[in-house]
Amino acid sequence: MDQRAPQSDIDLSVTIAGIVLKNPVMLASGTWGYGEEISSLLDLSQLGAVITKGISLQPSCGNPPPRIVETPSGMLNAIGLQNVGFAEFVEKKLPFLRQFHIPVIVNFFGKTAGEYTELGKRLSAVEGIAGLEVNISCPNIKEGGIFFGTEPARAHELISAVRKATSLPLIVKLSPNVTDIARIARSVEEAGADALSLTNTFTGMVVDVETCAPVLAHSTGGLSGPAIRPLSLRMVWETVNAVSIPVIGIGGIMEAADALQYLITGARAVQIGTALFIRPDAPLRIIEGIEAYLRHKGCSTLQEIIGCLKVK
Repeated sequence: MDQRAPQSDIDLSVTIAGIVLKNPVMLASGTWGYGEEISSLLDLSQLGAVITKGISLQPSCGNPPPRIVETPSGMLNAIGLQNVGFAEFVEKKLPFLRQFHIPVIVNFFGKTAGEYTELGKRLSAVEGIAGLEVNISCPNIKEGGIFFGTEPARAHELISAVRKATSLPLIVKLSPNVTDIARIARSVEEAGADALSLTNTFTGMVVDVETCAPVLAHSTGGLSGPAIRPLSLRMVWETVNAVSIPVIGIGGIMEAADALQYLITGARAVQIGTALFIRPDAPLRIIEGIEAYLRHKGCSTLQEIIGCLKVK
């Protein structure tokens, strides 16, 4: 597999919350391990940035198996934010990522507001972290996570506290499991968020008709993949029109045309997740496809297409 960086006079760079990315393609949290697992299949140095697996103060074993089930045009997962915890991440996982000389953005979460703020403070003191992505959107844990992301006042209170605890660029990852994504987006923008990423997974369920029981041990899980792309794209569009801070699009991006839909709609970057389970080199193909599209359109920079959506 040829992973050489293409030589080009087209400028794919973009700045998100003060973080300079050489292209708009990022890896989504929780879909590529801690880096070593995918590095033999994907040259991480060619990416715009990586978003780490969600980190908590203490290690977590996540939910019991089975935790993943394939669905039409997607998959349902209930991993439950399994992770090695802050100390081991900083000591054993982060050093590997530093060698690729790309922005490393750490996704983190807590069960309480106090845990969120403590983690924000600790991560701010760690060398080699370009920014933070606050996860207030995971539907697969019983405490924290989505509890903070479905009600504007709670979201505002939490992000305000985290903002005071860190000087690092702050990206807030939003849940689609709300009735008005724009209200949540505005609340966290007012609280001090520097950028938004959306959407996380949609809550779903699969039942085994032979056993008459849910397939997932957690009963429900988060739906990702192409099935959610039109829904996520609509929410990105609503959010772009509701806030002034940058938006990062997530949801069902499998190829360049999918990423371009988000960029044209107004997202300044995209995150790739489920596609990695099928083709680990998908991000590189997407970068190449975006460049080819710009050349076809006679554009010399990515900025020329961001937000160029023509609404009738």
